Amino acid sequence: MTENLKRFYETVSVRPGEGGFDLLLDDRLLRSPARNSLLLPSRALAEAVAEEWARQDGPIDPGRMPLMTLISTAIDHLAPNRAQIAAETVDYGGHDLICYWAGEDQPELLRRQRDAWQPMLDWAKQELGAPLHIVQGVVPEAQPTETLERFAREVGEFDDLRLMALTSVTRASGSLVLALALARNRLSSDEVWELSLLDENYQAELWGEDAEATARRAGLKADIGAASRLLALLDQP
Repeated sequence: MTENLKRFYETVSVRPGEGGFDLLLDDRLLRSPARNSLLLPSRALAEAVAEEWARQDGPIDPGRMPLMTLISTAIDHLAPNRAQIAAETVDYGGHDLICYWAGEDQPELLRRQRDAWQPMLDWAKQELGAPLHIVQGVVPEAQPTETLERFAREVGEFDDLRLMALTSVTRASGSLVLALALARNRLSSDEVWELSLLDENYQAELWGEDAEATARRAGLKADIGAASRLLALLDQP
């Protein structure tokens, strides 16, 4: 986003704009990396992004600006490619992580999957009207056309910023169902993270975990947490 750029401003502020809130670096209007408007729909979100800019104390580090990164991506990349990105997000529902269960030869993992994932499949059926088939093994199985159409309608109702958050969680977790549950306040970000790593956690118990896997898990937790925070701030005034 702004790699290798040193802090060039003294103050960060928020001001009301037409239909939202602008951010100012000193007296300069902040724009996205592609120079698009960064007018934000809620003061709470604008102040949170302003705080990210205020915390920069040397070279601008996008890794310490998760909200700014999500918002900029939504404005510069998602908005002009919305149909494609929405379709890609819906496609996760066609091979959702929580539909792929272990075989009978792994009874303990299968038990954990049933206990953790079946309630979410029940929720998807009852609350979203989106029943999904369980697959034992790794061979893909087509999900009902009506379910994918229901997912498409659900995803289509998200505005660009919320769709960015939903897409981020879906990609990080491998599950559209878990992402929708987060967006609907059925799950917390920590719960999504834990449910998405159920298989990996089980394998780590058996065989241990290396530093690379630990770092990857931490990165996924941060990604899901940032998207969850974006959704929460969008719901505040």
